[in-house]
Amino acid sequence: MYITTTGLVLRETPYKDSSRILTVLTPSEGKITVSAKGAKRKGSKTAAATQLLAFSEMTLYNSRGRWLLTDARSLELFDGLRDDLEKLSLASYFAEVLEAVSNEDIADKELLSLGLNSLFALSEGQKQPDLIKSVFELRAMCHAGFTPLLDGCAVCGVTEPQEPVLCITEGVIACAKCADPRTDKVPLCAGSLAAMRHIVHADPKKIFSFTLASGAMKRLSRATEEYMKAQLERDFKTLSFYYSIKNT
Repeated sequence: MYITTTGLVLRETPYKDSSRILTVLTPSEGKITVSAKGAKRKGSKTAAATQLLAFSEMTLYNSRGRWLLTDARSLELFDGLRDDLEKLSLASYFAEVLEAVSNEDIADKELLSLGLNSLFALSEGQKQPDLIKSVFELRAMCHAGFTPLLDGCAVCGVTEPQEPVLCITEGVIACAKCADPRTDKVPLCAGSLAAMRHIVHADPKKIFSFTLASGAMKRLSRATEEYMKAQLERDFKTLSFYYSIKNT
């Protein structure tokens, strides 16, 4: 069976001398593993289209449950990422998260759109990287079924908690004085809480449409990152590498 689809390359692993094994997120087939024979060969027409973070149109052949690449052309290579190591390392983190939260063989247009929009915003420098990172992390968690409850304090019910905190394991907010001292929590502020509410509820086309002061941005960045790691119960090597680049 042959299909033609678009896909974002989340991972590419060298195979033998001239081939690649790809992990690709597609709108029609979900996350799939693709064998790209000869993609590394000098002069290969599929070399650019099969590199990490390439968004490409691919013609695939399914043989006994295995996807084989027969043709590909790149649609977007996000050139603004490839000459900036800090942006590239953050984009690689996005790819690792997408691989972690996507499902094999299940169509997922919404998650692919989030990934593409986040990479485009980062590549084009539309917003500061920390803001893009936070939006991506929190929307990815919502998509994966871990939408936090942000309407009010989970204990007393007040809509605008004083000294709000995000309880990262429970996925709720609380007033600092109401929160269980045994609970893992991250401090917020009025601005960072408002930003989280915007990210959760905004139309996909408007999720990046906000600004934050420096202090609120730092709280938002820490909150979304810690929340994601707590819900997925894992760390990300690409995130550690991103911080090693960012902090040098």
